[in-house]
Amino acid sequence: MIALALPAQNSGEFTPPGIEEMHLPAILPWGAADGFSKQMLLVILSVVIIATFFVLAARKQQLVPGKLQFAGEAAYGFVRNSIAKDIIGGRDFIKYVPLLFSLFFFILVNNIYGAIPLIQLPSFSHVGGAYVLAAIVYVTWIGIGIKKNGLRYFKLATVPSGVPVYILPIVIPIEIISNFLVRPVTHSLRLFATMLAGHLIVMIAGSGIEYLVMQENVLLKGTSVLVLAGAIAMYMLEALIMALQAYVFTLLTAIYIEGALHADSH
Repeated sequence: MIALALPAQNSGEFTPPGIEEMHLPAILPWGAADGFSKQMLLVILSVVIIATFFVLAARKQQLVPGKLQFAGEAAYGFVRNSIAKDIIGGRDFIKYVPLLFSLFFFILVNNIYGAIPLIQLPSFSHVGGAYVLAAIVYVTWIGIGIKKNGLRYFKLATVPSGVPVYILPIVIPIEIISNFLVRPVTHSLRLFATMLAGHLIVMIAGSGIEYLVMQENVLLKGTSVLVLAGAIAMYMLEALIMALQAYVFTLLTAIYIEGALHADSH
C-alpha cells in the first residue's frame, strides 16, 4: 500500500508495474496469435512434471509404500475421497476421478509457478487458460446432464420444483442466466482474477522496495523494511491462495457434475 501511494517514477517518482509487465514477450514469434509465450512453455512443463511424478510414484506399487509412492497415493486419495466421493457420492464418483484429479494437479502446479523464484509467473494470471478449463468443465457437466436425463435436463436445471406457476416467468430467466451464463464465467474469472491480483500486488511491493532503497532520505530507506515485511506476508498469502484456488476450482467442478447427475432430485 505504501508503494501504491507513491507517485510516478519517470519524473523522479514511483511508477508501479502494470499487467503488461507480467505477461512477457513471446519466446518464439510463431505458434499462436501472440507467439509462443512463457505461459505456454510453463503449461507444457507442468504436464511433464505431473506425469513424471505420478508415473514414478506408481512404478513399484509396493504393499508397504516408499516415500514417493506414499506421496502419490496420498495426493490421489485426497482428490478421490475428499472431493470426488464426498461431493458426487459413493455410487457415481469413480468415473469422474480422472477428470477431477487432472484438473486439481494441473491448476496447482501452474499456480505454484508464481511462488518459485526466477519463474514467478502463475500460468493462470493469463485469462485464456482459465477460460479453456472452464469451457471444458461447462461442456462436461451439461453433457453429463443430457446423457442422464435427456433434453429434460434443461427443464430440471431451470425450473425449480415446488415453485408456484405464477412465479416461474421470473424464476426461469434467472435460473438460465445463473446456471448457463454466469456459472462458467465466474468459474474461470475466480481463478484468473486471484492469480493476477495476488501476483500483481507482490510485484508492486517489490518495485516499491527497490524505489525506496534508492532514495537519499534515510526515513524512506527505513520504510522499505516495512514494505518488505508486507511483501513477505503477501507472498505467503499468495502461496496459500494458489493451493486454495486449485481446490475451489476442482470442488466446484464436482458440485456441477453432481448437480447434473442428480438434477431430478434437486
